[in-house]
Amino acid sequence: MTPEAKVKNKIKKILDEYGVYHFSPQTGGYGRSGIPDIICCADGKFIGIECKAGKGRCTALQIRELEKIKFAGGESLIINEKNIEDVEKCLTSSRMRKKTKMKRATTSKNKARGDSSKKENGNAKNV
Repeated sequence: MTPEAKVKNKIKKILDEYGVYHFSPQTGGYGRSGIPDIICCADGKFIGIECKAGKGRCTALQIRELEKIKFAGGESLIINEKNIEDVEKCLTSSRMRKKTKMKRATTSKNKARGDSSKKENGNAKNV
């Protein structure tokens, strides 16, 4: 495992502890260059996280994308093994709390029935 992959895994573990929705975009030559390594949404806030290891630095394209995220009202972070606690600081500043488990959203009516969808005209509709 590369040093950068270790940083990414630590960040993902923190995001999971807080129940944050996240994914790692895989451009594979088809997407736009410079997109952050991890995209997430925490408490309604869009966050882009660029991961680096050692003396790794962001490219001009990566910096441009992080600036665009901030300009649009999101948060952008550049994280390495020395400042990984900044991820948790960012999450706690947006009033996030650690979660023990992700719970499925249900209503009391559906909880009694044992399902989280409601059929309407033969089509399932999330409640």
